[in-house]
Amino acid sequence: MQTSISKAARQDPAVFLKQEAEVHGFDAVGVTSPDMIGQSGARLRNFVALGRHGGMAWMESELERRADPRTLWPEVRSVVMFAMNYGPAADPLANLRNRSSATISVYAQNRDYHQLIKGRLKTIAGRLKRLTRAEVKVFVDTAPVMEKPLAAAAGLGWQGKHTNLVSRQKGSWLFLGSIFSAAEIQANQPEPDNCGSCRACLDVCPTKAFPAPYQLDARRCISYLTIEHEGPIPHEFRAAMGNRIYGCDDCLAVCPWNKFAEAAREVKLQAREDLSSPPLAFLLTLDDTSFRSFFSGSAIKRIGRERFIRNVLIASGNSGDAALTAPVSAFLGDESTLLRGAAAWAFSRLASGEQFKETTAARLALEQDETVRAEWAIGGTGI
Repeated sequence: MQTSISKAARQDPAVFLKQEAEVHGFDAVGVTSPDMIGQSGARLRNFVALGRHGGMAWMESELERRADPRTLWPEVRSVVMFAMNYGPAADPLANLRNRSSATISVYAQNRDYHQLIKGRLKTIAGRLKRLTRAEVKVFVDTAPVMEKPLAAAAGLGWQGKHTNLVSRQKGSWLFLGSIFSAAEIQANQPEPDNCGSCRACLDVCPTKAFPAPYQLDARRCISYLTIEHEGPIPHEFRAAMGNRIYGCDDCLAVCPWNKFAEAAREVKLQAREDLSSPPLAFLLTLDDTSFRSFFSGSAIKRIGRERFIRNVLIASGNSGDAALTAPVSAFLGDESTLLRGAAAWAFSRLASGEQFKETTAARLALEQDETVRAEWAIGGTGI
């Protein structure tokens, strides 16, 4: 996608970047200095010190590089932040009522945005390098970059009480990417915080993952639990997950600033029909090959089938749909202890009392793994 560079753009990189953003489908662009990250580095250190990053060990190992862009690349003089709207066409919370179907986070209902955005940013970066004759680097959630604080500093919005970026024009539905440049480019003014006294995002959270406004405990977040967490889902959060099998949009969806949000213009970010409300019964039939095929090009494929089916089993247990008892029971003898455990829990919530009692006795006679045996015991308590 080539465009000619206007005279004004040749004279002013900021004008050039605005033109390029529009041509390549971005909804906003802004520039900030790498030292404008403010207190975000200190807040990140506190987040990790409290253990709120859970099993995301990379956050601790990359702490210092994430806390200061110049540690990541000492030559950086300007950080250009881009935003692309991925707003849903319908209420993203409506499907939570369809308990026999799965709810997938809006951002994962079509193509993986990383490659889409990175490809376009590389094109812009190459042109920016030729214009400024300064080196550039492109990052799209693939390096330790604090994208949200930098986007706020670049005037694209502000970090709301749910810690995500909020825009007065686009609401909460924004993908972010950055170009680091060794050139000095005129910076934009930061956007002030416009949350006011609102706490809708804090109050709607099913698992109470916000200890305080502007603070998140990832260990309680459904997005973390369904995507990043590798082991069994802690029992205290299973019922609250409902039918959410990949991510959670509750805190984003209730933000009042979404009254200005629009549906995504980019076709590859618009929801696939078969991912808007896929039946749990169908998802339980996916073996490794069909899982990879069905989610080809999707961010969901990155978590792997085992973790994905774990999530679907939990959702099945929350469905109240007795018709799912049989497909759930097919995993009671699975080679994966993770899936056997999740299936035991789901089965205990779907099967009749007598059926559960008989199956428990049969399974315990075969089961050697203590974690899975504990699931059968807990299932008998109705938790």
